[in-house]
Amino acid sequence: MSENVTISTNELQARLQKAENIRARDGVVWKDKFDRSHTICDARNLSDDASVKLAGRVTALRWLGKLMFGRIYDIDGEIQFSMSREELGEEQYKFMKANVDLGDFIGITGTLYHTTAGELTVRVQHYDILSKALRPLPEKFHGLTDMETRYRQRYLDLISNPESRRALVGRFKMERYWREFMWDNGYLEIETPIMQNIASGAAARPFVTHHNALDADFQLRISPELFLKESIGAGFDRVFEVAKDFRNEGMDAMHLQEFTMVEWYAAYWDFERNIKFTWDLVQYLLQKCRGTLQIEYQGTPLDFSKYEMIDYTARMNELFGCNILDFDDVDALREKIVANGMFPAGELDDLKSLPALVDYVYKRKIRGNIIQPTFLYNYPTYMVPLARRCDADERRLDMFQLVVCGAELAKGYSELVNPIQQLAAFEEQAKNISNGDDEAFNPDNDFVRAMEHGFPPISGVGMGVDRLATIIFDVPTTRDIVLFPIMK
Repeated sequence: MSENVTISTNELQARLQKAENIRARDGVVWKDKFDRSHTICDARNLSDDASVKLAGRVTALRWLGKLMFGRIYDIDGEIQFSMSREELGEEQYKFMKANVDLGDFIGITGTLYHTTAGELTVRVQHYDILSKALRPLPEKFHGLTDMETRYRQRYLDLISNPESRRALVGRFKMERYWREFMWDNGYLEIETPIMQNIASGAAARPFVTHHNALDADFQLRISPELFLKESIGAGFDRVFEVAKDFRNEGMDAMHLQEFTMVEWYAAYWDFERNIKFTWDLVQYLLQKCRGTLQIEYQGTPLDFSKYEMIDYTARMNELFGCNILDFDDVDALREKIVANGMFPAGELDDLKSLPALVDYVYKRKIRGNIIQPTFLYNYPTYMVPLARRCDADERRLDMFQLVVCGAELAKGYSELVNPIQQLAAFEEQAKNISNGDDEAFNPDNDFVRAMEHGFPPISGVGMGVDRLATIIFDVPTTRDIVLFPIMK
């Protein structure tokens, strides 16, 4: 049976009657303000006998004759309060008992003390009923477990599950620390368009929307990459954006169609410099959010004091039994995969390009086995059309990815700033699209034109905020780290 909150007619009428009782006494049921002296979190740092005015949602009520205990909640936690009939007076005490329910918001004025059990408590001298809840909290609100309710009614999840509060509050603080790190390292935060004529910068299918005033279709961005690099061309040395991106693809534990990325670009850096910067950032966030570089994710110990390095092409060559750089025909490589017994032919029919085919094999044969923090590098040129070719071998890219627990956390490279190579790479992507690869990069001629005006050497990185937070705060899916995830 679902824990989704239902309300009976009798229960609604009972709460409406209590609201009418409050209106009759106070004149107003849903008050306009309450002057708190402290938050609940701040009050926990005060000494006994300190005077406080606190406010929050009632999450527990226990009546013991002439004495009662309750709890109020805000996003940072709960605190116990006590009321006595003797101190409040008969009328106030009875009114509280008769008209306040779980879920209501109240303000309490009193002094702090510790009970004989050692729990910090507010001895209430006066209370104000601030807001009447007409719907009750779930019966099992202490540990709400129904996933549908948790995601659709996130406010109930936060009230009932301290772990959800910890993870989501931690995630938003992590974004603040992230921004501080970028600013402290000379980066300027800028904004780029979400609605774009051509959504490019990643291999993904975009969402399409219609602009009525212009009578034109636009695509929601899949990455801010091209605009951020144009900003570097305009003269900004280091830029970053905390960007909402949208990719019209499948959903799983590590993929949502609407998600948050941080992308950053630095003039005069190469990809090796950005590997170091990415690692420094990850360690900084771990220390700020968890206070340690050794954490556990879903039962798996992770050590972020060090990382491994894997040569992507070399590892793939071992798997294929040949040099994947030698292939320029997708059918020939597909035949090689089938001949090696890696996958049946029917499983590969929908893969219409070399990058799609190679990436399919990598994700199913290699990535899932990478658990500890690992940087992969040395990718085939055909994998990413926006990355710089290696000077020693133009068949390889100056590119890296950071993978932890089988999930890609970051991708970065030395950027391609040669407009002739960029145009050729886009033309190859257009060919892949015409061959049926609907997740190939969309060519953008305006971006090529900007590059023709001259770009400095650039290196950039994109890192998923949701995915990194999932690991840092040890939650099983990205939905658990997004405040209001998309639901059907």
